[in-house]
Amino acid sequence: MLRMVSSNPQARRGVRFHIQQESDIPASTQLYNQVCFAIAARHYPPGHRLPSTRQLAMQTGLHRNTISKVYRQLETDGVVEAMAGSGIYVRNQQQPRQIKPPPGPRNRVLPDIDREVRQSVDGLLQAGCTLQQTRDLLTREIDWRLRCGARVLVSTPREDLGASLLIAEELTPNLAVPVEVVPMEELEGVLEQSNNGTVVTSRYFLQPVEEIARRHGVRAVPVDLNDFRHELELLKELRSGSCVGLVSISPGILRAAEVILHSLRGNELLVMTANPDIGSRLLALLRASGHVLCDRPSLPLVEQSLRQNRGQLMRLPVVHCAQSYLGTATIEELRKEIGLTVD
Repeated sequence: MLRMVSSNPQARRGVRFHIQQESDIPASTQLYNQVCFAIAARHYPPGHRLPSTRQLAMQTGLHRNTISKVYRQLETDGVVEAMAGSGIYVRNQQQPRQIKPPPGPRNRVLPDIDREVRQSVDGLLQAGCTLQQTRDLLTREIDWRLRCGARVLVSTPREDLGASLLIAEELTPNLAVPVEVVPMEELEGVLEQSNNGTVVTSRYFLQPVEEIARRHGVRAVPVDLNDFRHELELLKELRSGSCVGLVSISPGILRAAEVILHSLRGNELLVMTANPDIGSRLLALLRASGHVLCDRPSLPLVEQSLRQNRGQLMRLPVVHCAQSYLGTATIEELRKEIGLTVD
């Protein structure tokens, strides 16, 4: 469940979805991701009615059954809710959602749960706690974990909100709790309304985010980036004088990548950077670069620009898409931090 919290009321009209028929990504997946990002960007705020399957079929060329399947998946994932006879609406993440418990937890290969509980209680009693104190300690810990695991707020400064979207995109399918994107400048106000949850940010922004979270009794947890080993090895192999294009929705990532490349190859490589939404800069980058590295949200726009401007390009650059932004270990650590069972 991915939601953008913002005080800036975006225009709710003019949102269009485009399906790239030549892409290897299934059309249903393309539509699912685009709807999620439209909701994340507040083009569709909570309570807003989504286009009907007929409207989307006319806009995208997809069969209405395919669109219905996407809407059912969005409902299963808690992003939207269907109201009989009315339509599909963006779900208000602040409202509780009925979640079915996993079937037969005791059928899983687990230690004797009752014995584990008894041993925990016995340990506290042997340490000198009374039964009432033991109960208070266990209840306090459980309440704390329930609060931490109620939701995840991903927060970075508004100028680099793309970093939050990248983090949220990877956390959403890995956490069974709502994931919300909140600009750091608005985090204080969001926590004043409800301080349940855990705030997640990049290590680059941990200090200011942690200060805000601490004032509201909320934990701030940093996540670590992927080491991008494959991409760095590729750049090491490029001949001197090559032009490399970097495309990302995160300005911070672009700045950091420039520094890393300079330390790695000095002036041997010409490095160009672009945000995928800036068409003229992106086109200049594609014209000059022999290799282009991008993140997953940028890939469709890079491919679209290549197709639309193919006649203006003397040669097509080789495009490399980084499949993950976060390291695998950091996601597992976050699951532990917010009290989720690690599979």
